[in-house]
Amino acid sequence: MFIHAHEIDIHVQVSGPPGAPPLLLLHSLGTNLHIWDDQTEALSRSFRVIRPDMRGHGLTTLTPGPYSIAQLAQDALAVLSALGIETAHVAGISIGGLIAQSIAAQATHRVRSLTLVDTAMVIPPPEGWHTRAATVRAQGMAPLADPVMARWVTPSFVHAPAALGLRAMLLRTPPEGYAGAAEALAAADLTSSTSALTLPTLIIVGDQDLATPVAASEAMHAAIPGSKLVILPSAAHIPTVEVPNAVTAAMAEFLSPENPDYYEAGMTVRRQVLGEAHVARATAGITEFDRAFQHFITRTAWGGIWTRPGLDRRTRSLLTIAMMACLGHHEELKLHIRASANTGATPEDIAEVLMQVAVYGGIPAANSAFRIAKDTFKEMHA
Repeated sequence: MFIHAHEIDIHVQVSGPPGAPPLLLLHSLGTNLHIWDDQTEALSRSFRVIRPDMRGHGLTTLTPGPYSIAQLAQDALAVLSALGIETAHVAGISIGGLIAQSIAAQATHRVRSLTLVDTAMVIPPPEGWHTRAATVRAQGMAPLADPVMARWVTPSFVHAPAALGLRAMLLRTPPEGYAGAAEALAAADLTSSTSALTLPTLIIVGDQDLATPVAASEAMHAAIPGSKLVILPSAAHIPTVEVPNAVTAAMAEFLSPENPDYYEAGMTVRRQVLGEAHVARATAGITEFDRAFQHFITRTAWGGIWTRPGLDRRTRSLLTIAMMACLGHHEELKLHIRASANTGATPEDIAEVLMQVAVYGGIPAANSAFRIAKDTFKEMHA
C-alpha cells in the first residue's frame, strides 16, 4: 500500500493479524523493507508488522536531500498515524536504528519498546558521509557496491544469494535518496536524547560489524538503563539477512518473553482478539458465582493457548470457528466470528472453513453456522 504523508507517498507493507500488537520495522541506508523479510515471516504470527520504505528508498517518493533523522522519524510516525496505530514496538537497523531512537525521543508515549540492530547514537565521521553523498550524486551507486558490501556482510557470505540480493537493493537505490539519508547521518548525534530514554530496549550487533562496531552498541547499552545487549557471532552489519534466524530468535524472546502469569497474558490477548469493549462488559458481569470459572478460562484458553507461537492468530481463529460450528456452540461461534475482525480471518476464509464443516461436521451444523455468520457480518457492518 501507499500512504500519503508529508507531501510524499510512502510505500508500506503490513502483515499479521489486525488486532495484534503493532511492530514497526525500519530498514537501513541503501536497502528497502525487504531486509526484514525473514523476521516478518516469523513475527507476523503474533504481531501486526509494519514495514515502510524510507524516503528516497524502495518505492517511496524521492525528494531532494539533505534529509534529517528527525524528518525521517516524522515520516515513520505519520505512517503509524495513517494506520490508526497509537503505540507500537519499534525496531530499526543501521540508520533505521537512529530513526527508531529519534521516534522514541520525539514521541516516547507512542513507543512500547525499542529494538536497535547494528546501529549507534552517532556514526562518525561526518565527512565520510558527505563524501559518499557527493560520490553517488556524481557517479551513481556503482562505485559504492564493493566497499559497502564488504562492510554489510562477512567475507564468507558475500557471494551468497541473499548477499547478492542486498547488492541489488543498493544498486537500485536512487542516488539522491541515498545521498540525502547519508547527509542525515552526517548531522546526527543522538547521544543526549538516547541517554534520556527509559524504554524497554534490545540492542543487537554482529561481532564483525565494521560500520557500527560492538563498541557502539556497548555505548548504547550503557546509556539506556535496563537495556539488553545481544552480540551475534559470525555476523556483520546486516544480520537480518546474514543470520536471520538469530535476529528473529532474539527479537521474539524480547518481544514475547515467557510469562508465568498466564492470567495477565490471557487478559492481554483476550482484549486484542475480542476487543476492549467486549472484555470490559464481560468483566463487569462477573459475580462470585462464576469468578473462578472466568479466571480459569482466561488463564488456560487465552493465556495458555492463544499466546503460544506455534499457530498464528488467524489460524487459531478459524480453528475455533470450525469447532464451535461443529459442536453447535452458537453463542461462542458468533463471538469468534465478530473477533475475526481482529485476527485477520476474512469472511472468505470463514466461508471456506464452514464448507469444510459441512463435510466433516455435518450439513445441518454448517447450515446453522452460515446463517449465524451472515447475521453477524450484517450486524458488524451496520
